[in-house]
Amino acid sequence: MQNFFSNESGATAIEYGLIAALIAVAIIGAVTALGTNASTTFNKVAQQMG
Repeated sequence: MQNFFSNESGATAIEYGLIAALIAVAIIGAVTALGTNASTTFNKVAQQMG
């Protein structure tokens, strides 16, 4: 029973999973913002050319 309570490998795996999820959310947010800005820029250029 002492081994079960002192084993932290499951907690470490959960921590790594949470870190990976936070990084994924940050990347998705950055890509979304960058995509919106790029779309706005391309639309402005297209309007000026046409």
